[in-house]
Amino acid sequence: MEMTLTYLIGIITFAIGAFGVLIRKNAIVMFICIELMLNGANIIFMGVSKFKGLIEGQVIVLFIMAVAAAEAAIGMAIITAFYRRRGGVEVDKADLMRW
Repeated sequence: MEMTLTYLIGIITFAIGAFGVLIRKNAIVMFICIELMLNGANIIFMGVSKFKGLIEGQVIVLFIMAVAAAEAAIGMAIITAFYRRRGGVEVDKADLMRW
């Protein structure tokens, strides 16, 4: 029961993030949804790692968290530069990334 609940929470979290990326047009909201997808994957990795008694899942989660931190810094810098150039963060304004 516990393992099924962990999978379910991870899948729902990932699905909400994927749905948000596909539906929203605001770059900041899309960025947050991508982070939500990463966290959903982390929940599943941790659940499998605990269930199987292996440490590899925890190592992968640590790696994903490090990559997410770097992605957050670079992503917010790109979104800030885009906002300064275009005056908004709507992805519809990004036509072939021409400035």
